[in-house]
Amino acid sequence: MRKRQAVSRLAGITFCTLAPVLPALAQDAVPGATEHVNVIGQAASIGEALSEQRRSDAIESVVHADGVAQLPDENAAEALQRLPGVSVERDQGEGRFVSVRGLGPDLNAVTINGTLLPSPSGDSRAVGLDVLPSELIQSLTVVKTATPDMDANSLGGTIEIESLSAFDHQGLFYTGSAEGSYDSNTDRYSPKFSGAFSDRFDLGGAGEFGIAIAASWQERDFGSDNVETGDAWDFEDGARLEETSQRDYLITRERAGFGVNLDYRPSTVTSLYLRTLYSHYKDSETRNALGVEFADPLLPGETGEGEGFRELKDREETQEIQSYVAGGEHMAGAWTVSGQAGYSESSEKTPGGIGGAVFEGNDDFAGLSFRSGRKPVLNAGPDFYDPANFSLSEIEYTDDAATDREWNIRLDIANEHDLGGFAGTFKFGAKLSRREKENGSDAWIFEDFGDYGFSDDDLLLGNFTGRRPDSTLGSFGPGIGADALRSLIGRLDRDEFFDEEESRVNDFTIEEDINAAYVMETVDIGGLRVIAGLRYEGTEMTATGTGLRDDDFEAISVSNDYEHWLPSLNLRYRLGRDAQLRAAVTRSVVRPSFEQLAPGFVIDGDEAAFGNPNLKPLESTNLDFGIEYYIDRTSAISVYAFYKDIENFAYATDVAGTGAWVGFDEAETFANGDRARVYGLELAYTQKFSMLPEPFNGLLIGANVTISDSDASISGQDGRRDIDLPNQSKLVGNLTLGWENDDISLRLSANHKSRYLVEVGPIDDPLHDLRADAQTFLDFSARYTVMDGVQLTFEAQNLTDQAFYTYAGDRAFNAQYEEYGPTFKLGLTVSSF
Repeated sequence: MRKRQAVSRLAGITFCTLAPVLPALAQDAVPGATEHVNVIGQAASIGEALSEQRRSDAIESVVHADGVAQLPDENAAEALQRLPGVSVERDQGEGRFVSVRGLGPDLNAVTINGTLLPSPSGDSRAVGLDVLPSELIQSLTVVKTATPDMDANSLGGTIEIESLSAFDHQGLFYTGSAEGSYDSNTDRYSPKFSGAFSDRFDLGGAGEFGIAIAASWQERDFGSDNVETGDAWDFEDGARLEETSQRDYLITRERAGFGVNLDYRPSTVTSLYLRTLYSHYKDSETRNALGVEFADPLLPGETGEGEGFRELKDREETQEIQSYVAGGEHMAGAWTVSGQAGYSESSEKTPGGIGGAVFEGNDDFAGLSFRSGRKPVLNAGPDFYDPANFSLSEIEYTDDAATDREWNIRLDIANEHDLGGFAGTFKFGAKLSRREKENGSDAWIFEDFGDYGFSDDDLLLGNFTGRRPDSTLGSFGPGIGADALRSLIGRLDRDEFFDEEESRVNDFTIEEDINAAYVMETVDIGGLRVIAGLRYEGTEMTATGTGLRDDDFEAISVSNDYEHWLPSLNLRYRLGRDAQLRAAVTRSVVRPSFEQLAPGFVIDGDEAAFGNPNLKPLESTNLDFGIEYYIDRTSAISVYAFYKDIENFAYATDVAGTGAWVGFDEAETFANGDRARVYGLELAYTQKFSMLPEPFNGLLIGANVTISDSDASISGQDGRRDIDLPNQSKLVGNLTLGWENDDISLRLSANHKSRYLVEVGPIDDPLHDLRADAQTFLDFSARYTVMDGVQLTFEAQNLTDQAFYTYAGDRAFNAQYEEYGPTFKLGLTVSSF
């Protein structure tokens, strides 16, 4: 476990005892200063983070609980986006998945209290960190260069989450907060409550015991307005649009989290701990949509005919994460022995959801058109909004469940010794990890309702209307009600509508056993620290599932075993009192996503679609070099350059016409690419202007920017071409301006990331590559200390009403446009220490 700092909090104000907390900075103390210095609020949080980053043997970025509290972040993902090189992928405007140095979320690892956090999603390794309330977290660290004693399963970085410990505070600590938020898009209000408690107990001769408890609950009501084409553009005849749809989302997200952590230190040389965390996330979504498929593709402003449709999606998705970690450490002379056992489980369930209910227009509609290609909102006559002109065609009903479990046990042994007159530490250890991913899906397709006694009048949209959508993008007409559709389904025999193909082919179990061991030596030679070592990881993977070959089901079981020897070298050289150089050469191995490894297949004549359990893991050689300059304990400048040489990255492709698929017109699967490269520059600057006269001595500034690029090649039956790596933004930046004194804290923060490739189109048709446009989010927070232990907070998110926009080939051609509106919060926090 990481060594923690002695910190106490009072309603967002942090007090640090700097002498024991910042030994590496003691030499930077101002002459004549006292040994104990109090630093408040934002500056204290910055000081903590810089101290940890400076002392780390790896290149890392850190944000502590107080830093999270200073910003209007809903969850762990949004708290991380403030760090250098980090950006987030958003779901309905909320941060969800984390990208590091422009690399996709599947290429990063997430740990909680030292154990791997598995993914709740059925097809991904990426962990949606919106599941974790930020109140349950004590610190977030992004480690960008691994040492041999760390898992090698990340390319961008390893995100380490630490929860609250009683030894984070000097004694009794508790805090509680209540918050209300307002969503401007839906005009709805939402509550939130959180609290934490910790205390330490002196057991006399038996040592010291600590307990920490944290809990959080939030129910957030919000929504979004959307128009999308799904890349339905015909570029062969003047960029004409084939279809478009307008969507209204109404969402309720409930987050609940609870953690209990125990620490026991029977002596100064022995420590034991237990870390537990449970997080519950329920996402209830109702999506109404209206759209049209044009009879002939249209240009903006042209008028034509088309088939109209209306759709409803209504489902409740629940994700849960639970993690249990027990371990300890014992020092005996020059030897230190530490061990840990962990179990984590993530699950995702969508019981009985309407995946899609479709109402089709009874006749073609005339006089249809749309505005600009960026926002192709439909223009139609009154007949298009008349519920008598639409009839129920189909209801897709699903029951999905996915579970990801990981068990591990680890042992580390270290010995401090003299190495040719220099202080050295030899460390070795082993880790066993067992992971099991299960994905199950049942689907029913209800259609041909006339065959079951329903008349044409029974199926008219007017019998199923619900809440009327209130879209800011254009007219919508009546919405579809889920209750009436569920009532109709309840009158039918479900067994007659069971979709066996959809239900069986998507079911799979993937077991992944990893055995790892390492050796490493750390030696200090004057101002140079050298960490050299070798890690071994052996992987045994088994995938079982079902395939469908020309209407016949087949059982599948595939094994894929491989080994990796992963050397690494980390160097840190102190340039005098205030600066240090870092350099690292490391090796990474990242296994393919579960969607890519899924063994299921469908072969129908000369068309096929299948996963690829025989994919090779992605391997990378990583080079990092940088310099850090510490102006004072709350101010620093750093510059880093990085380069990654990647082998075997996986991508979607069509292999028809090759190998076993020579006679096929279509064979969609996943394949390994040849090589890819990622390279970039990461700059960060933090400054507290304490040297200025009042009131300017309360000013703070934080800025970071990551400039990166990538190149990769993909190939298929239609040739070969170069692409950027998916999800890789060339520019990611943050700017934070703050001001504070003993009573007031103000902070304005901007987060920017440039456009990036979302999905690769056909090999010979780059115009159908999908890209996400650049985004800049502006957030503001203010805190006022009413009295000792009582603080009033105000926060505003997305002040510029930044939309999410993806496009096909060129920004003029919509794939998806979605807007959310700003959110405002008011809260009260009561704390003691």
